[in-house]
Amino acid sequence: MNGAGLRAAGLVLPLAAFIAVTFALPLGTMLVRSVYDPTVAEAMPETLTRLGEWDGAGMPDEVVYSRAAAELARATEQGTLGQVASRINRVRSGLRSLLVRTPRQLRDSPAGPRREALLAIDERWGDPETWHAIRTAGDPLTARHYLHALDLDRARDGSIVQRPAEERVYLRLFARTFAVGLAVTVLCMLLGYPIAYLIAHASARNARWLLAFVLVPFWTSLLVRTTSWIVLLQTQGVVNDLLVTVGLVADDGRLALVHNMTGTLVAMTHILLPFMVLPLYSVMRGIPSRQMAAAASLGAGFFQAFRRVYWPQTVPGVGAGSLLVFILAIGYYITPALVGGQSGQLISNFIAYHMQTSLNWGLAGALGGILLASVAALYVVYDRVVGVEGIRLG
Repeated sequence: MNGAGLRAAGLVLPLAAFIAVTFALPLGTMLVRSVYDPTVAEAMPETLTRLGEWDGAGMPDEVVYSRAAAELARATEQGTLGQVASRINRVRSGLRSLLVRTPRQLRDSPAGPRREALLAIDERWGDPETWHAIRTAGDPLTARHYLHALDLDRARDGSIVQRPAEERVYLRLFARTFAVGLAVTVLCMLLGYPIAYLIAHASARNARWLLAFVLVPFWTSLLVRTTSWIVLLQTQGVVNDLLVTVGLVADDGRLALVHNMTGTLVAMTHILLPFMVLPLYSVMRGIPSRQMAAAASLGAGFFQAFRRVYWPQTVPGVGAGSLLVFILAIGYYITPALVGGQSGQLISNFIAYHMQTSLNWGLAGALGGILLASVAALYVVYDRVVGVEGIRLG
């Protein structure tokens, strides 16, 4: 590599390192966690080895019980029992308390066969489903997080089945997330196209003012913009007061515009609108105004000239803006959390919940992985149908 190449590499290296540390490494870590969880395997290796020889019918033999008792006691001494119990509890709900209190009660039990001692503590130690849960959780490489994220589960015979109806939540959330992303993209398109057209065809002085109004949201905190919509849309807020004043709504019939899907759509459309306007404006300002005049001189009406001359040239800006808005919308977290309420929550809110509250990082990684794969698939489809080389941002 010559001197110019080395200098170029030196300039790019800090950016590459920044992207690797702040983006690639965390993303890779979460994707690994979504399929790899060795917690139970490291804490109960001998138990899992013996369970691998178990036929799954009836109760395991005494050796399995004795190994499980010894390894649960060792996990208590090492301070890892809570993590082990949580992992197993994700496979079969209700086992965490059983696993946590068993070693403590075993210390007070008389010496003898561990099977009788464990059964005396809780009859669930005689339930084959408990041991199936331990064996399933003990597999370090697993697809159960992705199955869970798709409202599926693996039956004891290895087949993939749907989870119980009351536990199917994630496919509905994914559908809602993509529907909201599409709705916000369409709303931004309907509002942003005429705004961009107005700016592109305004005088230089007016265009600067109009662009400033579009850019103001970028200079304001996202949290401030979101909470402002709560003030505007709440039952006693400005919008409802205005509707009551002009007589469109009765005072006792004020509209519920916040903490629901309406609030989510309104706030997200406002926040993401500049991401549609700016790519459209950058394309429109490069279209000579004389083209529409030429079309009119040839007998075309405004709408015919717009459809056949102007619109096709703005498609690259439409594509860039739509991709930006849609991808940002399906990953939004703060706005749906504050103004969405229960019906306005998106999949990103549940990813954050599993990261911060339930600490089920494997499921959070699987949900994030599916969302990432969906965005990548959208990009590939767009590239095949429209072509990303036609996208223009400025």
